[in-house]
Amino acid sequence: MLLPAAPQDWLLAGHLAYFIHDTVDALDLKAFHARYEGGGSRNQPFHPAMMVKVLVYAYATGVFSSRKIERRLHEDLAFRMLAAGNFPRHRTICDFRAFHLKELSDLFVQVVRLAREMGLVKLGTVAIDGTKVKANASRHKAMSYERMKQAEVELKAQIDALLERAKATDEAEVGEPELDLPSEIERREARLAAIREARERLEQRQREADLERGRSDDDDRRPRGPDGQPRGGRYKRELGVPEAKAQENLTDPDSRIMKRAGGGFDPSYNGQTAVDEAAHIIVAAELDNTAPDANWLLPMIQAVRNNLGELPELGLADAGYRSEENLKNAPIELVVALGREGKAYAEINAQQYPHTAAMAAKLKTEQGKTAYRKRKWIAEPPNGWIKNVLGFRQFSMRGLHRVQAEWKLVCMALNLRRMAVLGG
Repeated sequence: MLLPAAPQDWLLAGHLAYFIHDTVDALDLKAFHARYEGGGSRNQPFHPAMMVKVLVYAYATGVFSSRKIERRLHEDLAFRMLAAGNFPRHRTICDFRAFHLKELSDLFVQVVRLAREMGLVKLGTVAIDGTKVKANASRHKAMSYERMKQAEVELKAQIDALLERAKATDEAEVGEPELDLPSEIERREARLAAIREARERLEQRQREADLERGRSDDDDRRPRGPDGQPRGGRYKRELGVPEAKAQENLTDPDSRIMKRAGGGFDPSYNGQTAVDEAAHIIVAAELDNTAPDANWLLPMIQAVRNNLGELPELGLADAGYRSEENLKNAPIELVVALGREGKAYAEINAQQYPHTAAMAAKLKTEQGKTAYRKRKWIAEPPNGWIKNVLGFRQFSMRGLHRVQAEWKLVCMALNLRRMAVLGG
């Protein structure tokens, strides 16, 4: 090559890589540079802007593994153009993603605001929806509370037996197969500690839930009314004692067992999105480890205001977000389903649930029906694109705060794909 290579000779005009390259250059990346200030010339890292471009493009094209990204940097022209001839190793890519979780989350807001400037976000109607995404943990690594107690007893017995064997004389061990006793004891002690910690987490969560229900240490398993007097019946378990079938995952303790759409259960997280009607741009993305959606309706509306500085005119949500408190305290007009589509729901007591009764009346009007019909068309496609177009069906990271950042990175990558097509 007698002259420097030009990227235009590698990729056609309008390629997604060009759009991500130019968009990242337009974003404020000072927070990424701050980590390396004052480090001098020794051990200089790869340029943060280049790493962000590679990482965002990887998620936008369905490449989430750091090892696969490293391989694409050698094999894929778009990756090579964005990396500008650099070839960071998979460990470097993985560490960059882990070190800059907050900064990557903040980029999501910058991209949403850029989409607003491009005219792709109108904040007329916003639809809110949730989707379960599998955690980076095997369901076979989950253990029930009952099995934890049994395993603790078994492991203690095994450790005691190994310690006794270690103390035995050499003559007593003649003819027995060789065994690395210290490592065997250490392995069992590590597993015993992990199971004990998981059991204690389950008990702590159950204790907090019991206290929230109004129980106390001295309630003698008898429910009490507001006046403190017993009101009949008995609790099935002592305070802070989980059900025997309550489970905890030993690989990612922050994940929770949730029902998946196709049937069965997996350790998962619950990702929330608020999608603008104009161009299906995700204007708010949050995530937690609780399966119900109802507690997320008002926080998602507030997240839209935090990201864009104003509220949408209308919010749409399915029956999973139904609650009297949500309908009472919503700062915007809402249309929320009160039951599954096509199925009847119980008659509503208007005196006890006035706002829910008002919503039932609204859903019977043509205006309410027309508004709610748009919910499925607005809210559900982005979740489908995340799982079927990007191929993101399982998190790469573990731990709630890491997974929250990765969810925003995925939603930002999808937004950039939409922006490249609609406004590029």
